[in-house]
Amino acid sequence: MKTNSHTADVIIIGGGIHGCSAALHIARRGLKVIVLEKDYVARHASGVNAGGVRRLGRNLAEVPIAQAAWELWQDMPALVDDDCGYRSSRYLKVARNETELSEARSRVGKLNAMGFKHEEVIDRETLRELLPAASESCIGALHVDADGAASPFRTTLAFKRRAEALGVRFEEGMPVLGVKRQGDIWILETPVGQFVTPSVVNTCGAWGGKLASWFGDNLPIEARAPMLVITSRMPVFVEPVVGALGAALSFKQYDNGTILIGGGVCGAAYPDENRTRLDLAGLTTFLKTARAIIPAVKHTHVVRAWAGIEGYTADKLPVIGRGEEPGIVHAFGFSAHGFQLAPAVGSIVSHLVMGETPNLPIEPFRVGRFDALPMG
Repeated sequence: MKTNSHTADVIIIGGGIHGCSAALHIARRGLKVIVLEKDYVARHASGVNAGGVRRLGRNLAEVPIAQAAWELWQDMPALVDDDCGYRSSRYLKVARNETELSEARSRVGKLNAMGFKHEEVIDRETLRELLPAASESCIGALHVDADGAASPFRTTLAFKRRAEALGVRFEEGMPVLGVKRQGDIWILETPVGQFVTPSVVNTCGAWGGKLASWFGDNLPIEARAPMLVITSRMPVFVEPVVGALGAALSFKQYDNGTILIGGGVCGAAYPDENRTRLDLAGLTTFLKTARAIIPAVKHTHVVRAWAGIEGYTADKLPVIGRGEEPGIVHAFGFSAHGFQLAPAVGSIVSHLVMGETPNLPIEPFRVGRFDALPMG
């Protein structure tokens, strides 16, 4: 195979939703960008997640980014020339006891103190109006109006196409085999030769920790396999996206009547082999929760189940920031809740690459916060 040298202002490693968003935002700044993806764009978590576009229930540290991203989601065609299958409705996390409702009220108070008013606690009667199918055991909910869901695979490809239209070059089936520094540039070894750049962005998801270690950053990551199922069709009876306080659940019904059910319960991930294994007991857990909250689900059945490979950090918050070595930016470890954030995270990464201070707070996601943990 002929050896080539490829150069760019920025090389992004990882072609998921965050890599594609970063590529688009950086290209809009006028820089030459290459994306290296070891498989194909949207191959892993970015293409097979639940597609939730939610601000509801976020870790408080993520809320400013989630809000900024939500504002971009309201007009995705302006950003990527595609509506990405986005449907704005409402998001509910139902409560089945007073303790859960009390904790929800406390959370809303903290959000209000931060200046965010999008979440509210609703009572049993209001819940019945918004979700008539809810079980009698549900006594209220944490609610956000105008959150919703989108198509993850379609969204990731929309970012890719728009980035390509701005000159970004995507190299799929292109693993990075090693890295070295030479003066002010990074040299990335691949099966077709060297890619050379002064600036590298690591958006490798579950593989991000390994790549980070090559650049001298200790960012341990655990590969997991969040599971989802799709059911047979039923008459449409649920309009909101539904979750649960105190239990793992993500529930949405599509216009064709099928229902997507998940909730963060994981199977086994084998990142070195690019494969996952479902955990049938885990599937039973969130299906049981779904039936307890929306009893009519018992009248349908699962037609397909799957899992994607995702990277989880120890604190379940992403890594977003500059590395120890010059020219390195990391954005990975979104722990199964990064899809909605991607439009805003791509903008943050572009600021970091340009040497600027991002216009959103990223201190909680700093690179050095795991330094006391073992490398891995």
